[in-house]
Amino acid sequence: MATVLSATVVNVALHDIMVEFGIRQGQVHWLATGFIAAMTTTMLASSWLLDHFGVRKTLALAMSGFTLVSIAGGYALSPEQLIAARVGQGAMAGLMQPMGMFLVFHIFPRERRGQAMGIYGMGVILAPALGPVLGGFLVDQLDWRYVLFAPVPVTLVGVLMAWLFLPLPVSRPAPYRFDVPGLILLGMTIVLSLDTLNRLQQVSGHQVRILVGALLAVTSVALFVIRERRARHPLVNIGLLTTPVFLYATLGAMALGLALFGSTYLIPLFVQTSLGFSATEAGLLMLPAGLVLGMTFPVAGRLADRVSAWKLVFFGMLVFTGSAVLFALSDRDLGFAWLALWAVIGRIGMGFMLPALSVAALNPLTQEQLAAGSSSISFARQLGGAFGVNLVALSIEFGAHRDGIPTISAFHTSWWLIAGFMILAMAAVWKMRE
Repeated sequence: MATVLSATVVNVALHDIMVEFGIRQGQVHWLATGFIAAMTTTMLASSWLLDHFGVRKTLALAMSGFTLVSIAGGYALSPEQLIAARVGQGAMAGLMQPMGMFLVFHIFPRERRGQAMGIYGMGVILAPALGPVLGGFLVDQLDWRYVLFAPVPVTLVGVLMAWLFLPLPVSRPAPYRFDVPGLILLGMTIVLSLDTLNRLQQVSGHQVRILVGALLAVTSVALFVIRERRARHPLVNIGLLTTPVFLYATLGAMALGLALFGSTYLIPLFVQTSLGFSATEAGLLMLPAGLVLGMTFPVAGRLADRVSAWKLVFFGMLVFTGSAVLFALSDRDLGFAWLALWAVIGRIGMGFMLPALSVAALNPLTQEQLAAGSSSISFARQLGGAFGVNLVALSIEFGAHRDGIPTISAFHTSWWLIAGFMILAMAAVWKMRE
């Protein structure tokens, strides 16, 4: 919960950070995108770390590093230092997040995994809903820097609990070499892709650099795929994608990431910039959605053990798409209660998606494949989030502005974009029924 909370709690502070450092949307969105990009890259290392050091040592050290970087970020004196701290937070969070799912599927029998994921997933999904509430209170009552300090008490307790309660490995596989070339190529692909998308916000004078960046990104992803297919112990087990259900669930996880992080980035910025809400009001707008989600998720988890996964995922995507369309049609006269209702509808959709996606993807796998499978699904969700936030930021920057501030029509375009991506993902999930 701490990792996802940190990914989203900063969103309500973006407006204050832009004002303090005198930066625009094109730079400030890296506070969200940089975190998610780093998290996406490093989480694939969790399988190797689990095999060599066990869950206790890996999780405790990752949370310790996360704590130190969070404190450093709170004292940042420039936007560059702040972005660097967010990247460091993301790198440590990437090592932490897949381990919860790994433990759930390693310990619980097949017929109870949906119920267990319903409980575990409450943290993953509730954090983006509760993050803006906490962030809004901290920004208005204290200072935006406290959103960096907020996770520290939680992760310090987490270090203690990991050391006390998590087991040492009974046995370990034979040592094998970590796929460093694969990690480098993957990191290059993500950074080059996101940087190229970012530079599209100001095309004039950057055409050559954008073209070169795009070509390098395509080259690095091609080299990464070649490397992973040939490596004896690959960073990403591409062979898992030959299982059709795992492939479609992976595409669904990317769509879930785009919806989760894209909407959580967009809603606070939308209501603060276009509707004049305070940071606290923007956070409170998400509170009903978080409470309803908390009730939806365990129910959806139990259903995932009994109902075909594709039906739950498809239903969740359909509901979330409806929420995005309602936001796209909203205007300045719409009241707080209606906007909160649109957010509630979207979170209900997400509540049905996550447990079913995880169960559908990981149930067909063997015990030996669970570590790679859980990290791959988490990777897909974060990758969708990284590109989702960037695409949303890009659409806002391309939209209409007045005195350097995005107008409400720019935000409407972003909501239509999210709805369009969800409709495309629904086509892939529809094939899961086969």
